[in-house]
Amino acid sequence: MTQKLNIKLETSIECVLFDLDGTLIDTAPDFTLVVNKLLAEHGRDALAHEIIHLNVSNGARALVKTAFQIDEIHDDFADLLQRLLDLYFEQLNATVATVYPGLDELLTQLEAQNIPWGIVTNKPEKYSVRLLEKLHLSSRCSVLVCPDHVSETKPHPEPIFLALEKLGHNSERCVYIGDHIRDIQAAKNADVIAIAAAYGYLATDAKVEEWYADFILQSPEQTTSLLNLLKFA
Repeated sequence: MTQKLNIKLETSIECVLFDLDGTLIDTAPDFTLVVNKLLAEHGRDALAHEIIHLNVSNGARALVKTAFQIDEIHDDFADLLQRLLDLYFEQLNATVATVYPGLDELLTQLEAQNIPWGIVTNKPEKYSVRLLEKLHLSSRCSVLVCPDHVSETKPHPEPIFLALEKLGHNSERCVYIGDHIRDIQAAKNADVIAIAAAYGYLATDAKVEEWYADFILQSPEQTTSLLNLLKFA
């Protein structure tokens, strides 16, 4: 058995903000279950996990569109969307989502060094709070900003600005990590260090190098080593 290598956190970063789905937590397994349950209710064949995985970051609307091959003006769209959301909320009681490899260890080290970490997500509060509770992260997370808390969502910088305000930090020594171009745009607009999570729920045609992130993570396990590179005088 290969021994796990624990990398000590030694960074000048003063706060770390994460996107939720596809960055901090792998939520795709839950969505695979609920999308296929909804399809089964309508007598349709299941979708492969890989197809659902590609659409998670685009939200529930995208999942309904992909699963049923309809658009938002379809007569059944609103009912299907609500049913999907209801099924997902129920699924969160027995969630199979997990923190990405290496990141729970990073969170522990951040906490030990009194470096606050938080989440800025486009996932509504109802679902975000339940997920964090079930994964025992609620008391550890220093700030959670959801669409319910702001008037503009990512890529607008308002959610990151709100997180920084709640943490009492400015943007200079803060990073934001996300797996979608809107995450990088929000980080850039907020003047924080923008880190792209290329291991997340990227579309097949996504070109991460064209997002103009300050750094790109190919795996979640690289995060601690990358933060260790960020040292300031």
